Amino acid sequence: MTKVKLYPVLPYFGIPIIGAALLMLRVNRTDPFIILIYELLVIFGYHASVSDVKSKKIPNSLILAMLASWVLVMSPKLFLDTDTAIRLIADSTIGFAVGGGMFLLVYLISRKGLGGGDVKFMAAAGLFLGFGGVLPAMLYGTTLAALTGFTLILLKKIGRKDSIPLAPFIYAGILITVFLL
Repeated sequence: MTKVKLYPVLPYFGIPIIGAALLMLRVNRTDPFIILIYELLVIFGYHASVSDVKSKKIPNSLILAMLASWVLVMSPKLFLDTDTAIRLIADSTIGFAVGGGMFLLVYLISRKGLGGGDVKFMAAAGLFLGFGGVLPAMLYGTTLAALTGFTLILLKKIGRKDSIPLAPFIYAGILITVFLL
């Protein structure tokens, strides 16, 4: 008889669901589509963070799921409230381009010092956050990553050439941005 390892379900589903519930209490918008978009971003961001910490990779399947869920949520909005949907889609497209473009530029300049998964994750997150949210999320996330990396280097826990996963810091920046919007 083979032994089956049971992994706790709470860290994978409970924490993002609790975060999404808290988000519903915090978001000052009455549009259920916007609340759902933010909830999905909280859940997907959590899973990207866990994946990046465990394997130093953000799976393409997660990014595709993020993109597909955004399309599925925005499609009914396009039919129900076309004017608002067109503004949201335009804002989201700019957020996608800015988030992905800035991280792609860093990726190319740093000679792949930044992971490709981080670029794709930031682009997808920009789609959810829009132009007004993607820049603060990047600022908060990269600042937290830099401070953490600097602290770990000072404490001699890592060397200057070592890397730390960026997705958890991007996720923290996203959470800060979503709760401050």
